[in-house]
Amino acid sequence: MFHLALRQAEAFAGSVLRLLGLDLRIPDHTTLSRRSSEFATRRPSVVARARHLIGDGTGLKLFGQGEWNEERYGRARRMWRKLHLAIDADTGEIVANALTENDADDIGEVPGLLEQVDGEITSFIADGAYDGDPVYQAVARQQHDPPSDVAIPPRASAVLSTDSTDRQSQRDRHIRMIAEQRRMAESVWLRQTQPGGNGNWPLQAPNRIDAARSRPGRSAR
Repeated sequence: MFHLALRQAEAFAGSVLRLLGLDLRIPDHTTLSRRSSEFATRRPSVVARARHLIGDGTGLKLFGQGEWNEERYGRARRMWRKLHLAIDADTGEIVANALTENDADDIGEVPGLLEQVDGEITSFIADGAYDGDPVYQAVARQQHDPPSDVAIPPRASAVLSTDSTDRQSQRDRHIRMIAEQRRMAESVWLRQTQPGGNGNWPLQAPNRIDAARSRPGRSAR
């Protein structure tokens, strides 16, 4: 941890817990040394069950000769890798992972992650970086009966793959629903910004209001 020796790591963890006001015991350095040799090969027991999965990725900086060259010669040479994860939303357990080059596409790693998951996939949740038909197709191949729910916000430039409502995919339905909700929100906003601001005024275009005010013999309200 932070490249600390075992005794230093023990003291550091104890000081953090004291600052947090927690009365918890810290394993001593001999226990850490004894368990560290087996820790890397241990994996939690995975029970096949229905899971709500969260997909995400993060960058990892590699430490090595590049940092030594930067410190000695002032030459920056950063090396990165990308870690792709599938996490059980209920337990926080990492159930699938993949380490790739930094330029690897998030969408392209989803099929490999899903193949590592045992049991039924109830839903798959991710951010907009995973928006695309390949992700929906990968989830459908892995879990086709019953179909899994996919919750990924479409990009602002997302368009429907077909105009036929009978043949629309789950992603198409998300795009259409967001567009309809946006129109409803705009309508409510316009009503609330009418004079009075209580939402009871009829929705009128500004040019109609101006026309009514300019009619002779009529006073503007």
